[in-house]
Amino acid sequence: MKFENLKSGEQFFLNDFLYTARDQAHSRLLKLIKAQSSLPIDLSDSIIYYCGPSATPNGRVVGSCGPTTSSRMDMFVEPLLKAGLRIMIGKGRRSKKVRMLIKKYKAIYFIAPAGCGALLSTKIVSKKLICFKDLGPEAIYRLKVKDFPLIVAIDSKGHSIYEDI
Repeated sequence: MKFENLKSGEQFFLNDFLYTARDQAHSRLLKLIKAQSSLPIDLSDSIIYYCGPSATPNGRVVGSCGPTTSSRMDMFVEPLLKAGLRIMIGKGRRSKKVRMLIKKYKAIYFIAPAGCGALLSTKIVSKKLICFKDLGPEAIYRLKVKDFPLIVAIDSKGHSIYEDI
């Protein structure tokens, strides 16, 4: 994936695979990294969406699937970037430290439209449980998305819509 040319504030429609992960899944991934154990997902050039999909209604791929507050994941960012993570999707501001880490690792932080979980769920074409089933909606799922609407909040040069625009 090459997103280095995207600038903060730009709109982008993602057509790719991503993993969902919230607080508890991040905590477990960090424990595995610290223990130097193999991870249940390949983080190389991967995308993590800070999301916990709700129950799937009949006839749908997924239930409501909106972003959660990203700052709660700030403490997990550096080890995941070191492991290869390149794109994070959520909502809201990130710490100054995360902004600098995004620049250092040439990553990207996108925001998804908050309050639009039902609409965002229509952009998901497949869902597969990957690991941590016991976490319920906070388990890690692999989603394939089509025309998933995003805005570049922090670009790979560290420019932020919250600070620079």
